Amino acid sequence: MKILLLENIHPGAGAVFAAAGHAVERVPHTPPRKVLAQEIGDISVLGIRSKTRVTADLLERAPNLLAIGAFCIGTEQVDLDACSRRGVAVFNAPYSNTRSVVELALGEMILLLRGVVGRSVDLHGGVWGKSSAGFHEIRGKKLGIVGYGNIGSQLSVLAEAMGMEVNYHDLVEKLPLGNARKRSLEELLRVSDVVTIHIDGREENRGLVGEREFAAMKDGVIFLNLSRGFVVDVDALARNVRAGKVRGAAVDVFPEEPRSNKDPFSSPLQGLPNVILTPHVGGSTEEAQQGIGGFVAAGLLEYLSMGSTPMSVNFPVLSSSSTPASQRHRFAHLHENLPGMLAKINDLFARNGVNITGQRLETRGRLGYALIDVAQGCDLGIVEELRRIPNTLRARLVY
Repeated sequence: MKILLLENIHPGAGAVFAAAGHAVERVPHTPPRKVLAQEIGDISVLGIRSKTRVTADLLERAPNLLAIGAFCIGTEQVDLDACSRRGVAVFNAPYSNTRSVVELALGEMILLLRGVVGRSVDLHGGVWGKSSAGFHEIRGKKLGIVGYGNIGSQLSVLAEAMGMEVNYHDLVEKLPLGNARKRSLEELLRVSDVVTIHIDGREENRGLVGEREFAAMKDGVIFLNLSRGFVVDVDALARNVRAGKVRGAAVDVFPEEPRSNKDPFSSPLQGLPNVILTPHVGGSTEEAQQGIGGFVAAGLLEYLSMGSTPMSVNFPVLSSSSTPASQRHRFAHLHENLPGMLAKINDLFARNGVNITGQRLETRGRLGYALIDVAQGCDLGIVEELRRIPNTLRARLVY
């Protein structure tokens, strides 16, 4: 199969596919839409990170596409409904870079509370300004975490270990870790010395933090955004930094980001005092990228070779099983979740005189997914008949 890996995905991912005998092409950036649409026609697996948008019209140009690997946490850049309708499984890495993001957030909190950036600039300019006035330890400060998912909850544990008092806000009920307390967003903003954003990229989160939210924060608050660029009004943040309402800020994500390292960057936050700007590198450590590359590639390879979907974000979840010596072939059948679909599949094999040695079916919303194991002697052309069953979305011979 042909594997296309974009956006400088860790080479370890390509090595996993190559070792399994697949042809791998690696591209260090996101190609222009027209170029990608031309290249994707014969691709079986597409690997992306956060910049490549996979839309319904792009999927129409990819009839052979079986799966997409999002080598990152979020999948909002992928039209999951369109993928499900076309039988394309989507995989991601929800945990692999959480530690890297958390470490950066903690480090930036310390740097901002100590005014390290400004002091470093002064020294580079030959100015010696030793003083303790206005600079603080992280210990004893109130941390407000907006978004208590994998990153927010891990940050909660490490921040508390450093002596911070942790409050969090999340729309979903989550079990608090340690002594963390859940609060309303308004209360969290009012009491926190440091506010950090770790929410996902759903459209409902667009503009979550703006002028009203900054006004509700403490005077002299430290503010961080390592989630998605469009969840924070950066113009409002810049105004509040200039006014002194926000004493320091760290921003890793932006509403508009360059397509590549060769393109220019511009933001209203540039040049402001005690503001740390990083180029969307929260999860960009060698450890995280190696872990993501291996994790997502392994999930994709398991799907290609066994039909397994335990880490898919859009398919029903089915795990692989061992292959008995008498078993020769496995078929995968994705269909609309309607009554009688399994009966139609079984009837087809029965009419062709094929003995089913193992079968599993799981559903997820509007989808049903079946793996059918058969004994030797099966005419592999039966996969074409499987595809003609009404309400079938995709059928394939796995092995």
